[in-house]
Amino acid sequence: MKNFMGKDGFQWFMGVVEDRNDPKTLGRVRVRCLGYHTEDLIKLPTSDLPWAHPMNPITSATVSGIGQTPLGVVEGTWVVGFFTDGPTAQQPVIMGTLPGVPSNLPTQVKADGKGVFNGKGFQDYLYGAYPKYTETDVNRLAVNEKIESEGFSEESNPHSTLTQRRATRDLAIGTAMIDGVVDGVAPFPGDLDNDIKGQWNQPEIPYNATYPRNHVFESESGHLREIDDTLDNERIHERHMSGTGYEIDSNGNKVTKVVSDNYNIISNDDYCHIIGNSRHTIDKGLRVRVNSKGEAGNNYNIEVGQGSNVNVEVNGGNINLTTINTGNDAGDININASRNLNVQVGNDMNVNVIGNSIENVGKKKDEFVVLNNTKTGKRIDLN
Repeated sequence: MKNFMGKDGFQWFMGVVEDRNDPKTLGRVRVRCLGYHTEDLIKLPTSDLPWAHPMNPITSATVSGIGQTPLGVVEGTWVVGFFTDGPTAQQPVIMGTLPGVPSNLPTQVKADGKGVFNGKGFQDYLYGAYPKYTETDVNRLAVNEKIESEGFSEESNPHSTLTQRRATRDLAIGTAMIDGVVDGVAPFPGDLDNDIKGQWNQPEIPYNATYPRNHVFESESGHLREIDDTLDNERIHERHMSGTGYEIDSNGNKVTKVVSDNYNIISNDDYCHIIGNSRHTIDKGLRVRVNSKGEAGNNYNIEVGQGSNVNVEVNGGNINLTTINTGNDAGDININASRNLNVQVGNDMNVNVIGNSIENVGKKKDEFVVLNNTKTGKRIDLN
């Protein structure tokens, strides 16, 4: 029982990850361990280092793909672990990673013609990618380093995505402005959206984290997630490396930004309740198709409550309204004015009726024509 795992002492180590391309895809990595392995890559190539198993937390099942994948460390990551085989030191397990402040950046080593690396280990010598900076390994968004001067505070080392988000805010977005009609027989009031003076801005980026309250995850390609518990500046922020993402500020306001196309696929019904106003600005066109399967009862309904109007204004274009003749399903155009029907025509008025035309006037009818008034018909009956 002397060499039984767990009964022969606890043999632990610290070291640097040099290879993570596990042929068995178990998340294993090769680690060069301080005090166990030489830094000389010729005497001890990375390929001769034993594979170290990662240890996942109890919150991850790590079986049959359930839970969190045991991936995350990169070449150059400092880790701590232990050997399950004790002094033999050939069966390492990684318990965690160790952040620090690198004193220098890695030196990439190229293999010679025989595939031999002549250099030093304990670093990311294969790619020279990590660490990137000679500063704390904790994410800049979590640190939020500042310079204090005469009561003024300024970020001294902002994260690149933060700088980019601030520089690409959407500003001065115009809203629908209805001019209205003052003269003629069909006047209606304008609606100029004076509450916001006809335009709005994307809110300022609400980032104002203080260490150690902002919990940040960043992937190698630049995907980001922040859960910020900074007092009075609590936020949730998720961002794709392309710039698409969303952010929720301390007041519950949410900004979603999509830098390319956006698709919403809903397999059943869709419900949306907006307590206040809704403003939509589309720089190009809008197409709405209803009842794409051609089934009866799937109507396009718009209801406006008491005391408000439906305003449609076209600047320099036409308003076209038609029903398509498809046999028995040909539709009517019905207009029901509960009060007056006012029509103002700026030029000519042309009406072509293929069938009969019937006009019923409940009271009197006044007709005034400045020039000629011509009535033509096979027979004109005047009663």
